[in-house]
Amino acid sequence: MDHDHRIEQILGDLVDRRTANPCPSHLAAAVRDAVFPGGARVRPRLCLAVAEACGDDRPAMSAAAASAIELMHCASLVHDDMPCFDDADTRRGKPSIHQRHGAGVALLTGDALIVLAYQALAEAGSVSPTRHLTLSHILGEASGLARGIVAGQAMEVESSIEIEAYHRAKTGALFGAATMLGAAAAGHDPAPWAQLGDRIGQAYQIVDDIRDMTLDSDALGKPAGQDARLARPSAVQTYGALAARARFDGLLADIVTDIPACPGAEALRARIRDESASFFPALSAEPAA
Repeated sequence: MDHDHRIEQILGDLVDRRTANPCPSHLAAAVRDAVFPGGARVRPRLCLAVAEACGDDRPAMSAAAASAIELMHCASLVHDDMPCFDDADTRRGKPSIHQRHGAGVALLTGDALIVLAYQALAEAGSVSPTRHLTLSHILGEASGLARGIVAGQAMEVESSIEIEAYHRAKTGALFGAATMLGAAAAGHDPAPWAQLGDRIGQAYQIVDDIRDMTLDSDALGKPAGQDARLARPSAVQTYGALAARARFDGLLADIVTDIPACPGAEALRARIRDESASFFPALSAEPAA
């Protein structure tokens, strides 16, 4: 089974079980809308690719890790779109969760998805309790205070933000977690994989910043021009469009060579190179100077 089908099956089975009766029907519907249909599923695909490169000797653990990272990402999108933050009307080309279900249910949906991410890890915990502890720690660090996505969201209400710290927390944290979770799920030391995930996250955010400036809302599937409207730090605003693109190109070159030692290093390198167009949203136009 390829990674795309595996991810959808894992998430479908988990959400089906957890949203069954007696889960409140309105909340269940909102959770489903937040998870399906998904976007590119870049983070869980990356997690599974690293696990595979490291041997993937406990598929139940890698499946749990992949689903947990995607559920945490979905939770962050629900909360990010809410009126108290971006007040975004659309996500993935459809009405955002608070637009469809109301702000109260949206808040609970994001909370439920965070809990569900840890439940996914706990369900696989009996396969390897030691690995389960490591996976939970990695996910917590990437999601919480100081350097996680909560910190990244909180930086948006500070009077000044250092762009690299902001991007590392808001975006890079979950990408770093994706590579580390994949390695840890397969029994490898996760620490050497943090830099790879961080670089992928930085590259992904630069592309997102460029697309926010150059594409319209229909092409993005979410409101365009949010960085300027909300005065958020952006690679385009900080470095200039051409320099931001050059920075992306440099990161991409580092990514395909900076794979930690593992049995499937060459295969993973080739996979990232071949799939870079889907790992990173396409740039439909060259950015203006």
